[in-house]
Amino acid sequence: MSGVDCDILVIGGGINGCGIARDAAGRGFEVMLVEKADLASGASSASTKLIHGGLRYLEHYEFRLVREALAEREVLWRMAPHIIWPLRFILPYHKALRPAWMLRLGLFLYDHIGGRKLLPATRMFDLRTDSAGRSLKPGFTRAFEYSDAWVQDARLVALNARDAQNRGARILTRTTVIDVRREAGAFLVALRDERTGIVSYVAARLVVNAAGPWVDEVRYLIDGEAIAPRVRLVQGSHIVVPKLFDHDRCYIFQNADGRVVFAIPYEQDFTLIGTTDRDYMGDPGLVRITPEEVAYLCDAAGAYFRKEITSSDVVWAYSGVRPLYNDGASLAQEATRDYVLTHEGNAEMGTAIHVFGGKLTTYRKLSEAVMAKVEKVLGLRAPAWTADSRLPGGDFPVDGFSDLVARLKKRAPSVSDATLIRLARNYGTLALSILADGTLGNIFGADLGENEVRHLVESEWAVTAEDILWRRSKLGLQFKPEQVAALAAFLEKVESDLSIH
Repeated sequence: MSGVDCDILVIGGGINGCGIARDAAGRGFEVMLVEKADLASGASSASTKLIHGGLRYLEHYEFRLVREALAEREVLWRMAPHIIWPLRFILPYHKALRPAWMLRLGLFLYDHIGGRKLLPATRMFDLRTDSAGRSLKPGFTRAFEYSDAWVQDARLVALNARDAQNRGARILTRTTVIDVRREAGAFLVALRDERTGIVSYVAARLVVNAAGPWVDEVRYLIDGEAIAPRVRLVQGSHIVVPKLFDHDRCYIFQNADGRVVFAIPYEQDFTLIGTTDRDYMGDPGLVRITPEEVAYLCDAAGAYFRKEITSSDVVWAYSGVRPLYNDGASLAQEATRDYVLTHEGNAEMGTAIHVFGGKLTTYRKLSEAVMAKVEKVLGLRAPAWTADSRLPGGDFPVDGFSDLVARLKKRAPSVSDATLIRLARNYGTLALSILADGTLGNIFGADLGENEVRHLVESEWAVTAEDILWRRSKLGLQFKPEQVAALAAFLEKVESDLSIH
């Protein structure tokens, strides 16, 4: 092979792939990332949208994972205070399930093993005198309250990709890897542009396989039939219903099957309920929530809330497939949530690093672990750097959100406070440029304006109405069919104009 186009080719545009690309680009490596669909189009946009340690993982003795995740909460909050913010979790005591001493012990560990500095500590309180008890059945009288955080998951992915490109990485969405061959200690990779059908080739010194549920398929492309399957596909589903309570805290409910279900304030007018855990055997790209999962989530939440919850209440539902490492656990809910990295090949024949599992909360640490393996092959370019970094738009203090909204109000006094808060939550300081002319521009529906749409197309790889309404935002919950059609027509015009120029 006469030369290479990049040091590292990252396959997969989910949170792990984009985090790895960002970290590598920031260390001076030539990086290319390819994603066959839109960024965060798989499990990374189908999460429970939490930055959390994983309280229930303590029962499975995953202390390393929980400690690392707990420590990451405040690191990520400082990195992106626009899309990540603290959330208090209410755990009602259910005397028929886990005993009170076990909950106290678990929450004591939760408070103390992760280096918590800014997040409030656990407390126990009386549901009969607290507003959190009003929406629950009267049989629940005591509860614990502890801290974790909320994240706009798909935006976390997009901002990592944006920063990776800012640091020199090439990000190619809607680009499928169709063949991988080892040649002279590197890789020759065939790529197909899904919009044009054009096939091109790129040479890379090292491949990072962060393809999520398709990780074994990529391994097969690289090493053929000799590989043994290592991924365990686990489906997780969520439902969204009209809001069930008026406060801004989240509930975590214990179930008789040992699992927990969250009920989370969502997009002002809704409650998000999830998640499920079941092995999945089909095409990950075709995963859909099943009627059985809807019933499970309705029943699980309905066991605690005063209001009956049925399938007719569901206004939206989504499913994702978690690419867990197959550790031989008998039940899907017991399979490890920790990430596992493997590699095949060597510097002489070409090294491929494969990523299994992982969580939104630990993506940054996973990226550092991948880079440790990369540097053994390609050499050290620069030390780890992301712990003290900021994601695009996050260049303000964790307690500076209200000041940011005030700056936006000064920039665009005619825009409603609710919209300014939404823009600040989505874009942070980048919202100042979206509102550069003091307006939203032509409105397509809800409060989505042309200025925001152009930003998403030009800076965040948005192509379709679905990209914008269900990943870069959740405004699809408020859009009418004719408004979606108008947005889609506008996006086609924008793409046509860009292709001309």
